[in-house]
Amino acid sequence: MKRPTLKPIRPSGCRSTLTFLFLMGGLFIGCVGSPIRGTAQDWAFWRGPDRSGVVKGVSLTDRWPAEGPTVLWKAKVGLGFSSFAISNGRAVTLGHADEKDTVICFDAVTGQELWKHSYPAELGDKYFEGGTTGTPVIDGDGVFVLSRWGDLIRLNLGTGATEWSKNIARETGARVPDWGFGGAPLVMGKQLILNVGDAGVAVDKATGNVLWKSEASSAAYATPVSVTRGGVLHVIFGSARSYVAVAAADGKEVWRLRWLTEYGVNAADPIVQGDKIFLSTGYGKGAGLFEWKEPEPAPLWKSKVLRTQMNAAILFEDHLYGVDGDTTEKASLKCVEFATGKEKWMFAGFGSGGLLIAGGQIVALSGSGELILAPATPAGFRPTSRAQVLGGKCWTAPVIAAGRVYVRNSRGDVSCLQVGKP
Repeated sequence: MKRPTLKPIRPSGCRSTLTFLFLMGGLFIGCVGSPIRGTAQDWAFWRGPDRSGVVKGVSLTDRWPAEGPTVLWKAKVGLGFSSFAISNGRAVTLGHADEKDTVICFDAVTGQELWKHSYPAELGDKYFEGGTTGTPVIDGDGVFVLSRWGDLIRLNLGTGATEWSKNIARETGARVPDWGFGGAPLVMGKQLILNVGDAGVAVDKATGNVLWKSEASSAAYATPVSVTRGGVLHVIFGSARSYVAVAAADGKEVWRLRWLTEYGVNAADPIVQGDKIFLSTGYGKGAGLFEWKEPEPAPLWKSKVLRTQMNAAILFEDHLYGVDGDTTEKASLKCVEFATGKEKWMFAGFGSGGLLIAGGQIVALSGSGELILAPATPAGFRPTSRAQVLGGKCWTAPVIAAGRVYVRNSRGDVSCLQVGKP
């Protein structure tokens, strides 16, 4: 069997593949042990409040000084590609060092380290540096973490105390994927949904007890995506050979679409708009738009116009904005029409970075650490500001909260930058 030249990972974030997380609300207040309430501006979940990578009502400074946006604070979190979850003035991420993964919680405004929690973990450097890839999720006063090796942990956001922990792979018998679990957990009511097994696992978020599970065959690296149709909640998972939708209540399969990507790297999250489902993966596979049909979605178009290896594209005003190409090539940033797959523009040499859209502006971090701001329009890619803000390998998408952008590289260097208007 041919060995891959790259280590396909999904930094959740970079995922789960890499990350998008934005807008944070007020500072944490109240005594230890009291309930923590989020605000409408929190970016506590993977890809933001509505899990789309888009935030509205944000005003960004469109012209930075020559030296770039103001650096508010820096930190080192350890090796990996995990993104941030931000809520109540707290920013949580993961890193790896000394044969341990560590969950680190910072004051989102000042960068003060508030607490950290470590657990034994393998480096997992199969064709890449290794380290953490999944992104934590914040729900109220709970922080949920799924490690590459199946460690599932609930921590208290206020104190960092462990509320429960288990190894979900061992408990369910699910196979650990070749590069470990990569997607972020998905909170749906009382359930915590995980891309574990062929078509997911659900646990009770309060106790960790398994509610339902799927067959034990290999998951891929995408974060589960929730969809409501006819008043019924569904979840779409990426497995090693398919994308599959199930009923959230009991895990019963609704449809399955065979989707073969080299090495089983179905890492980019599906994008759903109405009855349309967009899929895209790397390694030359390409993209397709499908109509929701049961037991198998119907193709509307297929193309190699967009090959998102890790970070999913972002759908904004009927256009997709995303990275086309693998880490073994100098990937491009593209805009593609959602309904037709027609390419509207291409920005060469961007690399395997990621982006978000805030207030109608693209905030993109290139694979080599250049932060770029440009209007999100199919008319063309016309940056208004750009600055080198990190060195090294930057596969993790930027995160924005209350006008502050959070970026990291694979070494675990983190910077918090002021990009919002005062």
